[in-house]
Amino acid sequence: MNYQETLQFLFSQLPIYQRVGKAAYKADLNNTLALDKHFNHPHKQFKTIHIAGTNGKGSISHMLCSILMEAGYKVGLYTSPHLVDFRERIRINGKPIAENDVVNFVSKSAHVFEIVKPSFFEMTVALAFKYFADQSVDVAVIEVGLGGRLDSTNIITPDISVITNIGLDHTELLGNSLEKIATEKAGIIKPNVPVVISEWKNETKPIFHEKAKECRAKIIFASEQFKATSSYLGNGYQNISIKETNSGNTTSYSLDLLGNYQKKNLVGVLSSVNELKNIGYNISSTNIEDGLKKVIHNTGLLGRWQVLSKQPLTICDTGHNLEGMLEIVEQLRNTPHNKLHMVIGMVGDKNIDGVLNILPKNATYYFTRPSIPRALDEVKLTDKAHIAGLKGYNYVNVKLALNAARIAAQDDDLIFIGGSTFVVADALSSL
Repeated sequence: MNYQETLQFLFSQLPIYQRVGKAAYKADLNNTLALDKHFNHPHKQFKTIHIAGTNGKGSISHMLCSILMEAGYKVGLYTSPHLVDFRERIRINGKPIAENDVVNFVSKSAHVFEIVKPSFFEMTVALAFKYFADQSVDVAVIEVGLGGRLDSTNIITPDISVITNIGLDHTELLGNSLEKIATEKAGIIKPNVPVVISEWKNETKPIFHEKAKECRAKIIFASEQFKATSSYLGNGYQNISIKETNSGNTTSYSLDLLGNYQKKNLVGVLSSVNELKNIGYNISSTNIEDGLKKVIHNTGLLGRWQVLSKQPLTICDTGHNLEGMLEIVEQLRNTPHNKLHMVIGMVGDKNIDGVLNILPKNATYYFTRPSIPRALDEVKLTDKAHIAGLKGYNYVNVKLALNAARIAAQDDDLIFIGGSTFVVADALSSL
């Protein structure tokens, strides 16, 4: 098989959450452990950092990777889902895994897949861990796929764990309350391994405290160490001032990530770096500054308040749940523009009505559907949106919706593309 045939095999033969949803989720680690044993426990051959959370875990993973790269480490990065190419999920020092490495792994492991019958995600984790071991990375930043306690990545014992935040997402799998979801995310806390909590709420803080106490793990609440005091966009960067609580010192950082929500993520990153330094990582202030300034350049991160064009200003963002969309709506409100054009699609298992009710009423909408089976039909989305007071038309795919928005928009207008990670993926692929 060549690379495209290999991907077709993986997508068609292995259950994949982004396409079929709940049916692909395995509520145990048996398959992961079986694959790990077959490949001789590759995850034990390199250091790891484990990142879980509802929103922000991808951004934090990429920021930490970039900083560690600037510090001279050979860094593996495992994230999901991919937007344009499967190989985005598995990188070393920002470079995606080679097509031949994917093909060889799948062809040599076909007999094992027949026996174990892993999900797409379980297979991908096994591939990542083996690849990182074979390539002798110094450390790998590992993003949880879904949840934490039963996620396939949770066989590792990391140097530190990081939990970004807790929101009501994937409630059909993780529970329908913040407390239940926090319990699942807290499952990545390991005995005697420090854990950084990037954001917390009154409902979740006691759960993290209790789990850390049970594991005798040091727990660090990032917001008690650092505060983002101000930020502005300038010279192509987001410039954020951070005040250190203990010393009172303020430091300004320039990020090539332009989303306002990165202020919250940055606080978690800085606390995590502090803890990494405490346990022996050699990371300088310059490494931190340079790493934050070159996240996209170093790691290839896509889809986080990504500017696709400037006339008209066209922005995409993968935020897709209520908490993420609230951040996006606020930034849209504060971004100068004449008219607002919204290319929006969603998947059917999200809080559709909740998101639609907070979207701007004074925009023109181009309702569409991403190219996955879980996508909400664009006509149904349009009907729900009209009830919520949103005005627009529907299009059978993202490319047509985006083309219509671009034809209608004037140079001083703003086009936003989002509502689902997979809408952004389709937009990037079409461009």
